[in-house]
Amino acid sequence: MIRLCGLILFCVGAGMALKVLLPTTLTLLLFIMGLMIVGYNLFCHC
Repeated sequence: MIRLCGLILFCVGAGMALKVLLPTTLTLLLFIMGLMIVGYNLFCHC
């Protein structure tokens, strides 16, 4: 279950990274990076 949550968070972060093509703010970029890091850690370090 933790791996599934990690995969979901990583995919959400990757999807939001596509939004980078549009004007973004620093807060949004930090949020995207945070989701991807947490998702990666939950998926790979179980």
